[in-house]
Amino acid sequence: MEDGNMELKEIQTLEGHSDRVWSLAWNPATGTSNNPPVLASCSGDKTVRIWEQTPSNGLWNCKAVLDETHTRTVRSCAWSPCGKFLATSSFDATTAIWENIGGDFECVSTLEGHENEVKSVSWNASGSLLATCSRDKTVWIWEVMPGNEFECVSVLQGHTQDVKMVKWHPTMDVLFSCSYDNTVKVWAEDGTGDWHCAQTLGESNNGHSSTVWALAFNAEGNRMVTCSDDLTLKIWKTDDGGMESSNDLASWHHLCTLSGYHDRTIFSVHWSREGIIASGAADDALRFFVESNDGLVDGPSYKLLLKREKAHDMDINSVQWGPKQWPIKFPCPSPSPYSSSVSNMEELKRSPFPSRTTAHSLSGQQT
Repeated sequence: MEDGNMELKEIQTLEGHSDRVWSLAWNPATGTSNNPPVLASCSGDKTVRIWEQTPSNGLWNCKAVLDETHTRTVRSCAWSPCGKFLATSSFDATTAIWENIGGDFECVSTLEGHENEVKSVSWNASGSLLATCSRDKTVWIWEVMPGNEFECVSVLQGHTQDVKMVKWHPTMDVLFSCSYDNTVKVWAEDGTGDWHCAQTLGESNNGHSSTVWALAFNAEGNRMVTCSDDLTLKIWKTDDGGMESSNDLASWHHLCTLSGYHDRTIFSVHWSREGIIASGAADDALRFFVESNDGLVDGPSYKLLLKREKAHDMDINSVQWGPKQWPIKFPCPSPSPYSSSVSNMEELKRSPFPSRTTAHSLSGQQT
């Protein structure tokens, strides 16, 4: 896979999980000279693994295994902005909060309330709020209280089907959710403590025609990308002036649609700080896109930068760039022990085989 002088290179394979790896998350407080990069992976084996890069040789090693808490598949994991807490959501209908205490991880709180599988968990930018979503069609917002307590401050009911993902806006306390009902919903607090749906992005306003699996924001927070079972990626933008506050929200509008790049369900998408969009799909392929202003009268569009066919042996369920663009991680399945991959973007593959992680890096310069 290459475009000009850029290519995706494998770095390392991480092994340890005994079942498929579902998701990964980079610790945002790591990656400095005195604090090596750390990432978490979660799996169908009911465990979470903490991986750390060794500064001397650049290799990744498992530093901890978090088990004996969840009783079913751990589907999603997310670090708090300070990097001290890790939230994990599970098909056992709970979300666990883990605290890093001197290098040891302790489950300090278990959040209960959803009727069945919790599919996704997300912290807001300040770490004061946590959101979860479930197959029960609801989104819950939790407030972080003293003493590692979490209080549910709102149950958001608006989706008519399984909610696949929740994601906070990168700079504001505005929550986004995407669902099997083909929509993306924007949730905001009204100033009195009540949360409401401020906008629904559906097929009637150039939205998706099938399940929306994931969404991501650019670094500035004024554009969003979504991916779907309809085999498209859609780029959205806010009105001029941006999102000033959660009490005075700018609407989101469809900017462009990227189609014809994947031929099966697109499960995941993520936007790097440098402006590169990465997507992973059930066709086992990776695609990378960048903005293009070439000869356009109606505004910017996006063009294919790089592609990688058969990046994994099976469905690519999750892609995510590392926060400081150090090597990113791919959890991918293979006929050997379950594992994950490291690269300049994270990617997760779903597999019936033991998962295998393959490391890659995006290198070179654009010409």
